[in-house]
Amino acid sequence: MKVRVVCRKVYDYIRYDLKEIAFPSSLPDPPHIQNRPKLTWRDNLFILKKATRLYCASWRKSPSVIEDLAVAARGGMETLRPALQRVYLTRASAYRDALQSFIQGYQEGVQQVMEKKEEESKTQSEGNAPKKST
Repeated sequence: MKVRVVCRKVYDYIRYDLKEIAFPSSLPDPPHIQNRPKLTWRDNLFILKKATRLYCASWRKSPSVIEDLAVAARGGMETLRPALQRVYLTRASAYRDALQSFIQGYQEGVQQVMEKKEEESKTQSEGNAPKKST
């Protein structure tokens, strides 16, 4: 009798608990989430074809910087100098914009920290102020 109970408990452990430990189930979706219907093979194939076409078209639209410089180098120094200037100006403007946004964010962070310190010092000074007795 005891062997049967032990075997059943081991079986239940393997069937339910061990499976959940090895492969935990995810939390259920929130109630406002609606499951999308599964797509058919034809729909999946259509989406794959369209995505591939768009991806290939994105490579053909604009030449890369290296291709632009290669074309300019074939034309000689007269065409290479303006191309290099464009590259350096775009990079410089990108670095300048990034540096300005970093400085702005840093100043905002410092300002927030200073405001928190001022608030803390005010609350501490109010808490330490002697009470007036009337």
